[in-house]
Amino acid sequence: MNSEQKDLLKGHIIEYLSLEDVEKNEIEDGAPLFGDGLGLDSIDALELIVMIEREYGVKIADPSKGKEILYSVDTIANYIDSNK
Repeated sequence: MNSEQKDLLKGHIIEYLSLEDVEKNEIEDGAPLFGDGLGLDSIDALELIVMIEREYGVKIADPSKGKEILYSVDTIANYIDSNK
């Protein structure tokens, strides 16, 4: 994904997770989304999975890989690109 597409992805993340206090430019592409990063939790992970399916038509077939796929904007973008 190019930077424009990653910006769109960040917008989807903000919208789906109702992160009203977060701006796209505050989310670093390689920064962790969970824990120290944005502080997302397991409910947010489910919302991200739904967002990826709805917006990009890509399913996460192996739930055990969810943690590494949803690690950062970069890892989500790479997964979407390689599974379209």
